[in-house]
Amino acid sequence: MENNYLPTKNNMRIIFMGTPEFAVASLDILIKNHYNVVAVITVPDKPAGRGRQINESDVKKYAKEHQLKILQPEKLKNEDFINELQALQPDLGIVVAFRMLPEIVWNMPRLGTFNLHASLLPQYRGAAPINWAIINGEKETGVSTFFLQHEIDTGNILFQEKTKIGENETAGALHDKLMLIGADLVLKTVQSIEANNYSLTNQTALASNLNILKSAPKIFKENCKINWNLPVNKIHDFIRGLSPYPAAWTTFNAADGKPHIAKIFSATVEQKPHNLIVGKVVSDNKTYLKIVAQDGFINIQTLQLAGRNKMSVQELLRGFKMQVDF
Repeated sequence: MENNYLPTKNNMRIIFMGTPEFAVASLDILIKNHYNVVAVITVPDKPAGRGRQINESDVKKYAKEHQLKILQPEKLKNEDFINELQALQPDLGIVVAFRMLPEIVWNMPRLGTFNLHASLLPQYRGAAPINWAIINGEKETGVSTFFLQHEIDTGNILFQEKTKIGENETAGALHDKLMLIGADLVLKTVQSIEANNYSLTNQTALASNLNILKSAPKIFKENCKINWNLPVNKIHDFIRGLSPYPAAWTTFNAADGKPHIAKIFSATVEQKPHNLIVGKVVSDNKTYLKIVAQDGFINIQTLQLAGRNKMSVQELLRGFKMQVDF
């Protein structure tokens, strides 16, 4: 790709778009490397929690601390917002964990707009790539930067960085790891665009060489219920792939027969043959809590009953007695 004019680090005008903590690391690495972020675009403030206190995004909080210009449009096609964006004369747009952009926004920066995605594209396009990689039992994942185009997560790839997934690694731990790897990749991508030193890889060509193209759709609470009829390793992947959020859940009965919904955050696998009914509880009501699965047991470590704090099984069983089936 040829560019007639390539600004220096000091005058390349960058607009950064992002919302959660995952995006802050990428914005921070740009600021620490003295790039000219002329505006930060993030979601509008909204009330949250029981007190309905006004909540600012993590990206906005960082931008305020570093006195960066902040834009919070309700609608990304709003005429006033578009005019303000055009007045900034952006050279490059960067998107990290934001929402879908209209073409008038992503096509505005002279050098284009690139996105950081938490998977090795074209695998795991969609809203929840970190969760699905673990749920599906992947041993490896990574991050990708790519130029935006019309179809979401399909643009030409700039760079990728791989990392291993530990056998007990949770979505939360992998999120934090990819956040830092991703920030480094964002910096590498900006430096390469600045130097006009990069090549592009077409995702369609990559996808044609794959036997299965896996997606990463948004995850809803109703899809987080544990299916105890699955093999124990599948259940273990499901639990850690949803930990800590939105969290896999199941239902237990207390000793009095009253059902309680419980989120499961961590567990270990005990793979062994048995003739027990799947989904049943095995516990001494003191030190351990196991659930029967297809080919063994899931030994629960940390959980949270509705209305209570997250705690270990041992802490729970000090004051809560399960209805034990065996």
